Amino acid sequence: MAIDLENARERMVVEQLERRGIKDQRVLDAMRRIARHRFLPAELHDHAYDDGPLPIGDAQTISQPYMVALMSEVAELKGVEKVLEVGTGSGYQTAVLAYLAADVYSIEFNPHLHDRARVILNSMGLGNVFLRSGDGSDGWPEEAPFDVIMVTAAMPGIALALLNQLTPAGRLIAPIGEDELQTLVRISHATGHWSEEYFGECRFVKMTGKSGFQDWAGVTPALSGSEPAPLSPGRFS
Repeated sequence: MAIDLENARERMVVEQLERRGIKDQRVLDAMRRIARHRFLPAELHDHAYDDGPLPIGDAQTISQPYMVALMSEVAELKGVEKVLEVGTGSGYQTAVLAYLAADVYSIEFNPHLHDRARVILNSMGLGNVFLRSGDGSDGWPEEAPFDVIMVTAAMPGIALALLNQLTPAGRLIAPIGEDELQTLVRISHATGHWSEEYFGECRFVKMTGKSGFQDWAGVTPALSGSEPAPLSPGRFS
């Protein structure tokens, strides 16, 4: 018997998010509003609001709801920001960010996931999301600077190309560390020098591309060194 997905989503917000300390009301509202099951294969809909990641194909996963909410809260979005997301994946985090920010630019390395997320996000009528397929290691320089850059795959360090695309008061949120265990880090330059804040351990799928583990040529463990297409018919990159 199929579960009631609306009730399951509400339980997810209360039991997995509020009880674990997520307090940003805008984030909680977004998590209530965005239907996670839309980003999953039909056979996984009954598990859409489970407390954990789920497979979306190509050895990739949709993140645990709590981690989506935590990263969104750490970003401290007020609704006026321009955000770069590195790693569109399923598109779920993208949709949550679209609810919280003014504009979201999202890059996905895997063309199949990019195409799938594009279809889902377009069906939601989101007019403030811009997608690109490619290596997110270099960011999206022609659309920089960004108030927030969010990396949704594990990285051994942060590429300078991403840090250089932040506004002076911008912040970068990413899982940094080893390939099996990372720490969620927020990096900012608001005080005139780079600072790092830590928000606990996490496990993400490893990033692919120049800033991924295989090709990494960074400087330090943390601080190292296409046209935008809005989600409307006929204008995808």
